[in-house]
Amino acid sequence: MVAQPAPAPAQPATTTPEPVGTREQPTRAIASSTPVRRVFPSISWPRRYSSLVLTTDLAAILVATATAFMLSLPSADPARPGANVVVGLVLAVLWLASLAAEKSRDRRIVGIGVEEYGRVWRATWHVFAAVALAAYVAEVDLPREYVAIAIPLGTALLLVGRYGARTYLKRLRRRGRALSRMVLIGSRSGVAELAREIAARPLAGYVVVGACVPDGDPLEGEWIDDVPVLGDVLDVPHTVTRVRADAVAVVGADHINASVVRDLGYRLESTGTDLIVAPGLVDVAGPRMVLSPAEGLSLVHVDAPQYAGVRYVFKSIIDWVGALVVVLLLSLPMLAIAAAIRLTSDGPALYRQERVGRDGKTFRMIKFRSMRVGADAERAVLEGENEGNGVLFKLKDDPRVTPLGRVLRRYSLDELPQLFNVLKGEMSLVGPRPPLPSEVALYDGWAPRRMLVKPGLTGLWQISGRSDLSWDEGLRKDLYYVENWTIAGDLLILLRTAKAVFAHEGAY
Repeated sequence: MVAQPAPAPAQPATTTPEPVGTREQPTRAIASSTPVRRVFPSISWPRRYSSLVLTTDLAAILVATATAFMLSLPSADPARPGANVVVGLVLAVLWLASLAAEKSRDRRIVGIGVEEYGRVWRATWHVFAAVALAAYVAEVDLPREYVAIAIPLGTALLLVGRYGARTYLKRLRRRGRALSRMVLIGSRSGVAELAREIAARPLAGYVVVGACVPDGDPLEGEWIDDVPVLGDVLDVPHTVTRVRADAVAVVGADHINASVVRDLGYRLESTGTDLIVAPGLVDVAGPRMVLSPAEGLSLVHVDAPQYAGVRYVFKSIIDWVGALVVVLLLSLPMLAIAAAIRLTSDGPALYRQERVGRDGKTFRMIKFRSMRVGADAERAVLEGENEGNGVLFKLKDDPRVTPLGRVLRRYSLDELPQLFNVLKGEMSLVGPRPPLPSEVALYDGWAPRRMLVKPGLTGLWQISGRSDLSWDEGLRKDLYYVENWTIAGDLLILLRTAKAVFAHEGAY
């Protein structure tokens, strides 16, 4: 929908003066009073952030190789005192070179998603394979410490360093910094939809400063939602220069065909501006999209989600082994929690509730009891105070919750017994939120797709606000996970779950 509020008065602080140059002028003039959304300058942030990541990478590799060298001293050959030093230096240089070759610091993938971590892992694996092969061919006795210590330790430190840098980048973006200014090109409906999606994902690193649409006239002060129209599609190169945009995103429009996009790419080459073609697949992640060039025709293939096969078996193995390890490590604390529940309130320590699992099969989910006995029967009395959304029942100050139960819920300790559901194969460590049968009965649209995979002990809903999420937000998180799950994504969610639990946001 196109909204046309009165044009805001021009403000020097929010407009960017047009740089002087020899650029070919567009066929139509652009009013200098067209409002441009204010955002902190982003010209230098990719360079600074890349330097930060390079520093953390270098520190991680040096620590790993130095540790391996120190541990290799007792078994080092006395006749070649400097051999291990040379091996360590060569490994460090090759490691840094491999990270660069994999473009692991590419500004288009750092700070978001799992692709950055995947490239770090691939770079490390390539180094390990190359060094091992070279040592075998040259018949060089490679110190075992560099394989057994440097590679695993270095990988862990690299990932920790990237996570720390990513956390810092997200903090900047929450403050409106380290953002890339983007101009949208396309139909008014396409611009409005993409602008809403970008605004809903501020940590993606983009802020829309304007749009160019077919037959767009900035003199009329047109706005698309809260995005100012800066000109026509033909005005894009001049507009990009005027507002100092870092990226141009093309969305669907009848007037924008392949030749227009190609011409636009040619004209943007000298500006250093990224040209992005938005395919309109907002909830489809990169791993499912494959670009297939066929005789000059670029086709984007979208793979179907995978819910079986070797990858899913591997996920199940990780679930079982991970749950077993955690149960063994936390067995004593779990016994202590159970004892505390029995001592502080009447009733059993465990609470069992019917939930719906994969393919609609029901199972008995186990939790530590956090409410008084008979709480389920009291829900009807509290329906009028429901603070939930859609089909969810939520009550922030639920009177049925015991004092100890509030503590358990605050830190998600009440969910630890679900590890036994994971061991039984009824749940996964990571997956959609396990729904109640009453919730499933109200499902419509694509909501039943949540049950194509096992429900999870944690998931995107857990690390994105838990009970603070509306029904629609939680459903979208679950569907996104179901459509795009990966092993690497699961590991990342598990790491972020620890942070979400200690922050206890949205837990009540």
